[in-house]
Amino acid sequence: MAAKTCILQISIFFLLPLANSIHFKYPTVFNFGDSNSDTGNLVSAGIETLAPPNGQSYFKTPSGRYCDGRLIVDFLMDAMNLPFLNAYLDSVGVPSFQRGCNFAAAGSTILPASPTSVSPFSFAVQVSQFLRFKARVLEILAKGKKFEKYLPTEDFFGKGLYMFDIGQNDIAGGFYSKTLEQILASIPTILAEFETGIKRLYDQGARNFWIHNTGPVGCLTQNVAKFGTDPSKLDDQGCVRAHNQAAKTFNLQLHALTKKLQGQYTDANVTFVDIFSIKSNLIANYSKNGFEQPIMACCGYGGPPLNYDSQISCGQTKVLNGSSVTAKGCSESSAYVSWDGIHYTEAANQFVSSQILTGIYSDPPFSDQMPFLLDLKF
Repeated sequence: MAAKTCILQISIFFLLPLANSIHFKYPTVFNFGDSNSDTGNLVSAGIETLAPPNGQSYFKTPSGRYCDGRLIVDFLMDAMNLPFLNAYLDSVGVPSFQRGCNFAAAGSTILPASPTSVSPFSFAVQVSQFLRFKARVLEILAKGKKFEKYLPTEDFFGKGLYMFDIGQNDIAGGFYSKTLEQILASIPTILAEFETGIKRLYDQGARNFWIHNTGPVGCLTQNVAKFGTDPSKLDDQGCVRAHNQAAKTFNLQLHALTKKLQGQYTDANVTFVDIFSIKSNLIANYSKNGFEQPIMACCGYGGPPLNYDSQISCGQTKVLNGSSVTAKGCSESSAYVSWDGIHYTEAANQFVSSQILTGIYSDPPFSDQMPFLLDLKF
């Protein structure tokens, strides 16, 4: 019943005209980020594999996404009447990059990746991949118009939307080797690296920037399991207080950076999106928002209260303590916020997207008053 209620509530969000909604008019989208928006890069690079039940709710098979279905970026692409973004590194079976390309890769950070990082594709590397992509596209297009149905035209690079959702791994990952004070002190360096990447894109003609801040990382099951064993370190929602403090500080400084960019690049559109507030509201009011489990993972091992074991990922089968065990998915993923202890379920991603599309969590707020309908594809 809770799952059906969740779908009904979310459907209402999308089907009612929104007073502050926006009609997107971008011809193409280029996305940069980590696993929150990776549509297959880390898997295509051969660094990780995803097994069922990943993808069970929508694609019906693992799709390169760390989710049971669609990500926030997928719902935003739907809102723009654009196809889902293909991963830059997915070289087999990709029909077209004409309407966009995704450079996000799971595990990526803003700062250059360390030798022990899951992903070698830091933000600077992703920007370099984009520059290579653009140069190669223009080179191919110069050979003839027959390639235009597969690749973005030259003017699309200036008119397109550049989306960013990265920084979570810099903050959350820091707690494995640094104190809270050290992490807070590193934030200006992290954001200086981010600003450098934005400038490289601007110098290449990018003019429409859509920047997500980072979510409440202290509420991720993985971090609660690792750092929340002492109840005094948790807040009223059961989230790790220090992690969320670091995320808030990062977001304040990221917001200040976007204001600086808005003033510096007067011929550009720079939009800051407050993902932290949306996700915090979802977790604090999970029941009212149609969910039953705000922190416990749907796909994991160990059972309540967290159903998470760092030794075994969603879909894996391993021998633990002499027994063969499998991290299985729950039967009603739409009742859960957390999919695998690190990433959100499709239902949670859909809720977050519905809130983004109201325009009230962005700076500047959406000014275009044209409502739209979104095909939910249920």
